[in-house]
Amino acid sequence: MSLQGVIGRFRQGRGKAAPAKRELGDGWRELVTPEGVDLRLKVGSYAERFAALLIDILVLVLGLALFSLLALGAFWVTRASWSAEFLGVVWLLGMFVGRNFYFLVFEVGPKAATPGKRAMGLRVAAADGGRLTADMVFARNAMREVEVVLPATFFLARGEGVDAALIGLGALWSLVFVLFPLFNRDRRRMGDLVAGTMVVKAPKKVLQADLADTERTASGGLVFTPAQLDAYGIKELHVLEDVIRAGDRKSMAEVAMRIRGKIGWEGPTDIADRTFLNAYYAGLRGRLESRMLFGHRRKDKFDRT
Repeated sequence: MSLQGVIGRFRQGRGKAAPAKRELGDGWRELVTPEGVDLRLKVGSYAERFAALLIDILVLVLGLALFSLLALGAFWVTRASWSAEFLGVVWLLGMFVGRNFYFLVFEVGPKAATPGKRAMGLRVAAADGGRLTADMVFARNAMREVEVVLPATFFLARGEGVDAALIGLGALWSLVFVLFPLFNRDRRRMGDLVAGTMVVKAPKKVLQADLADTERTASGGLVFTPAQLDAYGIKELHVLEDVIRAGDRKSMAEVAMRIRGKIGWEGPTDIADRTFLNAYYAGLRGRLESRMLFGHRRKDKFDRT
């Protein structure tokens, strides 16, 4: 069996076993993009989203306070008259800009997250796995007036008699929007439902280490001749890397046996399969890279150029 055949069987077996190992509880969701890519993302928790909102509100308040101080400083330098009404106008303008543009500007950017969401490791994503558009971000933030501002207005309002009854009914009606995320599995608020979005944990990009560097120390000092390294090409190098990274003992044993037979290995026989494969990978990669410096690119073991 060829090296590609061994890895092919390994991949097929791993593909069959994968569904049984997938556990989609505790907020994990599977999303399939329009390109057919299967994504596995975790939905942001209630506590994380609430904490992110508090951080964003704090940022807005600090921004307004700073803007107010700058305005007062400008009035003091110019000796112009100012009043409490002016500060009221500044805060109303700041609240309007913050409510309507703060969330929109940050979420429409490449990070798709406000400072609060980024601090909590969250981001906004399209619920269907597609691309997040500006229309979606605008729609979800436009609904914030109904979900946050309107309930806050009712809860802070005061009245007597009929007014008090109307305020109470309005507050109860507003609770539908406030508590909506508690009654759906994806923890989506009304704005997310309207816009077709959801808040998920931002995936961490973990780069795999270079095998030629990290595994060189585990090669056991094995040395291969140029003829032994010329038995395979770039395609086989990639296949070998997949086998080593996967770490399946049975697959590594089959691949190591195949390579030993192919290159006529007469060295130590008590070397572990992983150690042997690490050493051969480092040697093969170095051999292919050195040949490429002289314009010789060997695609696979059948390429004799």
